[in-house]
Amino acid sequence: MFRKTLNALRRPVIAAMILGASVMPATAESLADTMIAAYRHSSLLDQNRAVLRAADEDVAVAMSALRPVINWVAQHSYQKVEGYHNRQSSLALQAQITLYDFGRSQFAIDRAKEAVLATRAALVGIEQDVLLSAVEVYLDVRSSIEQVELQENSVRVLSEERQAAADRFEVGEITQTDVSLADAALASARAGLASAEGSLEIARENYMAVTGRRPGALAAPPPTPRLPPNTDEARAIAQRTHPAITQAQRSAAAAELGVSAAAAERNPTLTGSVGASTQRSSGNSPQNLTGNSTSDSLSASISMSQTLYSGGRLPAVHRQAMAQRDSARAQLLGASRQVNQAVGTAWAGIEVARAQIVAIDQQIAAAQQAYDGVREEATLGARTTLDVLDAEQDLLQARADKISAEAQLQLAHYQLLAAMGLLTVENLQLGIPTYDPTAYYNAVRDAPFTSRQGESLDRVLRSIGRE
Repeated sequence: MFRKTLNALRRPVIAAMILGASVMPATAESLADTMIAAYRHSSLLDQNRAVLRAADEDVAVAMSALRPVINWVAQHSYQKVEGYHNRQSSLALQAQITLYDFGRSQFAIDRAKEAVLATRAALVGIEQDVLLSAVEVYLDVRSSIEQVELQENSVRVLSEERQAAADRFEVGEITQTDVSLADAALASARAGLASAEGSLEIARENYMAVTGRRPGALAAPPPTPRLPPNTDEARAIAQRTHPAITQAQRSAAAAELGVSAAAAERNPTLTGSVGASTQRSSGNSPQNLTGNSTSDSLSASISMSQTLYSGGRLPAVHRQAMAQRDSARAQLLGASRQVNQAVGTAWAGIEVARAQIVAIDQQIAAAQQAYDGVREEATLGARTTLDVLDAEQDLLQARADKISAEAQLQLAHYQLLAAMGLLTVENLQLGIPTYDPTAYYNAVRDAPFTSRQGESLDRVLRSIGRE
């Protein structure tokens, strides 16, 4: 019976998160506090926000292709031939602009915009991962604390039983074998306590890694979030809102534009250019008997060009773009299926946890009745102290199992929210300022250059500390 009881105690037990909430100190950290801390602390979010800003700049780069390119060129040369020498200095200002490229630049702009929207969706997915990690470490710390308390209680009870066994051995009621069994059980319980304390410390380290601070007193989780009435509705919501599907949709749209852009590479390009230059020459060559001359010039031109043969590069690029489009479409289908699977899995987890709670309630009622009966029989001499201890541990384990099932039910609800794409700061209404993915985009999408044009960009950079 000792071995059976101790094997049961080795199973992980999640801490009570609802019972006893009224006695938690006023400073206890709530689940919302943990998620807020994780959102603010996450370096992964910072990394992907920077990735998004880089994608925003791709729009500015694509936009710049429709604007003129202005260069200045300064040049100086010296020649000496058969005793004559000549020096020439020139300064030129040149401007060139693509007048018409048959939609090639516009395809690039639209493709960059779709890539921005896909990257924004990926950022939402990272946000969901961060918040779900916060829920997991929060519940893990609470369960580890409960496991330590359970093991401490086991050590206390077995210490009392070991002493009782020693006393009964002294009066000859039991043998040395019974005392040895009690010693072994107590040693095993102490080993279990050491393991539980180590697991608690690991859980605290994980909590600090996610939130940036060590956990204090943790309050009970709030009531479970409201969910759709059935899995079909949950899947329908997920198909509309999950960031993985949105990202795949935008990536597929960008790939479609990539096919059009590759086809447009074969079209002509119409460009215009203007230039102004001044040139000064000095020397004693026969062509320059006066020694010095200065000339100014203005020029303007318009040209159209088209690639007739590229060694097969342009057709290959076009075929490559079509293959990438097919890949993006398949990825979209795969994302849809994975989201449906995640919703079904999370929903099943909720149903399993609920069924466990119902069964464990019945187990607790039966274990309570058995415990009361064994105690009563022990007072009449029909049961031993070990029988009472076993019944007590069975009742304790049943109650711990209910706590575990309730915690699993809580976690499964948040897993379902994540599967539906709703585990975000905004949807959870955590009440904190969130990162605005449009602020940087709006500041750079028109490719600002001068300080006046870039005033809004300067403000955005200061707000994120990236001056």
